[in-house]
Amino acid sequence: MSHGKITGRPIDVTAMNWMVSNPIHSIRPQHWRGSQANCAKRKMTQFTTLMEVAMKNIILGTAMAAVAAHASGEALNFDKDRPGTLPVDWIAGVTGSGKPVWTVEADTGAPSGTNVLKQSGIGDYPWCVRKGVSISDGFVEVKFKPLAGREDQAGGLVWRWKDGDNYYVARANALENNVSLYYTESGRRKTIKYVDAPVAGRMWHTLRAEFQGSKIRVLLDGKVYMELEDTHIAGPGAVGVWTKADSVTAFDDFSYATSAR
Repeated sequence: MSHGKITGRPIDVTAMNWMVSNPIHSIRPQHWRGSQANCAKRKMTQFTTLMEVAMKNIILGTAMAAVAAHASGEALNFDKDRPGTLPVDWIAGVTGSGKPVWTVEADTGAPSGTNVLKQSGIGDYPWCVRKGVSISDGFVEVKFKPLAGREDQAGGLVWRWKDGDNYYVARANALENNVSLYYTESGRRKTIKYVDAPVAGRMWHTLRAEFQGSKIRVLLDGKVYMELEDTHIAGPGAVGVWTKADSVTAFDDFSYATSAR
């Protein structure tokens, strides 16, 4: 007799195959006698058990897949948020000092929909992060548009954000035409690398950071500008967006996802 196994319960595979090839409506064990009836009843019981276990596994697998899909990442714009307010489930602040102003604003030129997230205040390093997110490895991406700023016109991404004083940041600057990577530790921003890159002002760009263990890759408008290793900020953290000084910057189409190590 051959057996299969589902969730630890042995299944008579021979019985299963027999029952599949002999529809239940044709089985009438009440017309049988002795060992024939007992055998048929046993096979029906095993077939029923198999179906119950299989259905439970299907239901559980579907539920787990739905949970995993929700937990692994999101793609967000700000079209459902009310203009003039901070987006729902986001928090904002500044590393250092200043008065950043993060608000959802109507913008008919938004890459998708009609709203963007805009930073229009002044601060050393304003940030805005998604609440309830904690990932170690994956990616974070956003579209940004540098609008104004005499000192800086920067748009950036943060990841492994522990708090306002500890995180990674990649940013592009329209005044300097470069992409840079930093880590912020105990409130102090420290440079990892700068790379020259074209960053036109008042134009939409796509900035993306990919991170896996100590490996980091930074892309601007689909082109890889940095690929290196750094170990300063480890473990899970939140993801979000970032600016510098007097940068007035719009953001849209924010997305992130985890990746298996």
